[in-house]
Amino acid sequence: MSKKFLFPLLVCLLSSAVQANDQSSFIDKMVKEHGYDADSLRKVLQNAEKKQSILDAISRPAEKRLNWTAYRKIFLIPKRIEGGVKFYNENKAALDEAYQKFGVAPEIITAIIGVETLYGQRTGGYRVLDALSTLSFHYPPRSKFFTGELENFLLLCREENMDPTQPTGSYAGAMGKPQFIPSSYRHYSYDMDNDGKRDIWNNNVDVIGSVGNYFKRHGWRRDQAVTFQASGVTEKHNELLDAGLKPSLTVAQVLDAGVSIDADINRAMKTNLMTFELDNGEEHWLGLHNFYVITRYNHSHMYAMAVYQLSQEIKKALQQQS
Repeated sequence: MSKKFLFPLLVCLLSSAVQANDQSSFIDKMVKEHGYDADSLRKVLQNAEKKQSILDAISRPAEKRLNWTAYRKIFLIPKRIEGGVKFYNENKAALDEAYQKFGVAPEIITAIIGVETLYGQRTGGYRVLDALSTLSFHYPPRSKFFTGELENFLLLCREENMDPTQPTGSYAGAMGKPQFIPSSYRHYSYDMDNDGKRDIWNNNVDVIGSVGNYFKRHGWRRDQAVTFQASGVTEKHNELLDAGLKPSLTVAQVLDAGVSIDADINRAMKTNLMTFELDNGEEHWLGLHNFYVITRYNHSHMYAMAVYQLSQEIKKALQQQS
């Protein structure tokens, strides 16, 4: 056999050996730490399929390849606004209950579900087992994270009496209308109708309660502002723009540096200054604590802004309706 064909074969064999070793180590961990039967778990993992489309998708997320003009056009569209109004009207009692329990505004919860799955219309067609197995054993950059999610998924299936080969979700293993990854499902999903199940696929009461609980547990502050558009930002403010996603500056620091906002807010509040790249130019915004909480759902300022602006469009449409 020529060297031309020998090298790819050796790479393939080495990759398979590494995968087998990783799976073996994972099975050992599940047996030792959680009491799984090794043979049964091995059969489950053998049922998992490696999906190249999953590896392709995770390498090019929209948040990294689109500017704000293009990203916004995905979410600030009539279909999502009208769908949000419909979802709100059909689930008003549950949204009001979640607001009382968790302090999260109904339009924010509605917008999250609209951005994530178009109110349940697009919950993902990958088997969660395939997604998490592919990313655990074939995607080294985030193998540790997804191996942890695979562990949580198997524990979740045992706790909820689900067949691990059945649940479907996104290419990253996110599930149901709110797109919870397994660790979030286990820690934050909420049985708001008290029927003994935490159903985030079909039960909108639980879906709404789960999103509300997630935000409360991440520090959402009832009835507080989320973000304000800023003006007067120039190159001299680069140090402020580089301060990070988490609010670490005071409003006073930003305003005293010459940035302007059209609002009267507490100068002692923590904030961060953000840039949104447009096709022609830039927008700048101040993110407050609740904006940062939205980024705990997806660590992207564009994602959080899409949720916020969709929520405001839904709220405006509801006010016009009444």
